[in-house]
Amino acid sequence: MNSLCKTVCFGLLMQIGFIFCSQSMSAATENKTYHYKVDGIDRSFVMHLPLGLPNNAPLVFVLHGYTGTANPNDYDLDDVADKNKFAICYPQGVKDGQGKTCWNVGYPFQQDMKIDDVNFLCELAKHLQKTFHLSSKNTFCTGMSNGGEMCYLLAYTRPDVFAAVAPISGLTMEWVYRKYDCPNPIPLFEVHGTEDRVSEWMGDLDNKGGWGAYLPIPVAIGYWVAKNRCTQEVIDTLPVKNTQNGHYVITHKYINGIDGHEVWLYQVVNGTHCWSNVDLNTGEEIWKFFRKFIK
Repeated sequence: MNSLCKTVCFGLLMQIGFIFCSQSMSAATENKTYHYKVDGIDRSFVMHLPLGLPNNAPLVFVLHGYTGTANPNDYDLDDVADKNKFAICYPQGVKDGQGKTCWNVGYPFQQDMKIDDVNFLCELAKHLQKTFHLSSKNTFCTGMSNGGEMCYLLAYTRPDVFAAVAPISGLTMEWVYRKYDCPNPIPLFEVHGTEDRVSEWMGDLDNKGGWGAYLPIPVAIGYWVAKNRCTQEVIDTLPVKNTQNGHYVITHKYINGIDGHEVWLYQVVNGTHCWSNVDLNTGEEIWKFFRKFIK
């Protein structure tokens, strides 16, 4: 075989190898839907398992908002997971009496719901840890809006399962605040727009919005600052991705808590009810927070 043929053949083999490798990588990181029965109910969820994920890797739950679906494309976390080697679970909420997909956090119109989503998520966490050889100590939860409310409920009630939570545009329902007092507080990170007209920054204790009474964001965060016994607040301004919309992000980081715990609040000034990734790399900021508490 002459040198030209060798060169051509080598080039073809390299291309074939590249295509095969690319397809293998794509297949390895492809999001896949699974089912798991909890409390007699078949529940679905989507898993993102990065290529080369090691045993005992961290697990992050991402909870959709009211009427939402378990759609990874709604968030900016898959690429962050691929880079940092953690697994993601996108669970699907069931429908309420109004036919809307949701998480049962005790809204007034959810009073007839029998679904125990706290138990579902905790049982699913154990199932995923065992099935995919993921860390039981490094399981975290983030969520948008209604998913954020579920993050708060998990923080109050199941700090034994979740190492830290990051509600985005989430709320602390007043009934949760009155009923529970977390005995083992965990780190918490909230991102919230000051012009959010769905989940009001200043709360809605009179239930004018119909979601039920809920606390002002500073009060809700203050509970976790106190419970984690943080002694110092560091305030800064985060550079935003879009300087044309009049938004800016004030970061409040409460540090020096028990066991090194911290509580973060990203105050998106003029921000609305959203994941806030038009202003910052929300997924990267969430992981920046979670990874501080890897055990």
